[in-house]
Amino acid sequence: MLGYALGTLSAIFVVCDPIGLVPIYLAMTRSYSPEQRRVTAVRAAFVMALTLGLFALTGTAILEFFGISLPAFRIAGGVLLLLLAIDMLRAQPSRQRTTPEEEAAGAEQVDVSVFPLGIPMLAGPGSIATVIVLMTQAQLPMERILVFAAIGVTAIATAVLLIGATFAERRLGRTGLAVLERVMGLLLAAIAVQFVVDGARESFPGLTMLPP
Repeated sequence: MLGYALGTLSAIFVVCDPIGLVPIYLAMTRSYSPEQRRVTAVRAAFVMALTLGLFALTGTAILEFFGISLPAFRIAGGVLLLLLAIDMLRAQPSRQRTTPEEEAAGAEQVDVSVFPLGIPMLAGPGSIATVIVLMTQAQLPMERILVFAAIGVTAIATAVLLIGATFAERRLGRTGLAVLERVMGLLLAAIAVQFVVDGARESFPGLTMLPP
């Protein structure tokens, strides 16, 4: 159960990628006071947790309504996460999370905590796909509880990271942040491939050459 908890937490944290969001957050809040930055960080983390929690609760029903099989969704989610991971490994903004147009629109708003920080930068397609897949894989009630706990821990960690973003950028610099994002991208790539492997194994049981 401990291994499952750590795996779930790492998957959600890596795909939300609050570390990679730090430079964007600093740019969007450059005219904010320290108090406004703290409020924005907490609010963005709360929006992320609320959005992912709702999809964790209703994701399975949504798939059933549209007639999408769980293996197909795992493969689609894995491919999407792999695209995110490639951009993270290259330390460049991913258009899978947000577009330059959305970032520009967010920068012009008074409050950027809900859009684009909370959605879609933190709670974007990749993170939503991740929590739905994790909930479909959970077999025990405790495992489902751990998914929600991982969302909560990720939200708290995100708020802390964004609140301390100015200090982190001053200490690590843009090079240090880029290195951390590449490491996160490597972990996310491994998670994405595992999603695809699991989905392919369920879709094609005859593929015995795939590792368990």
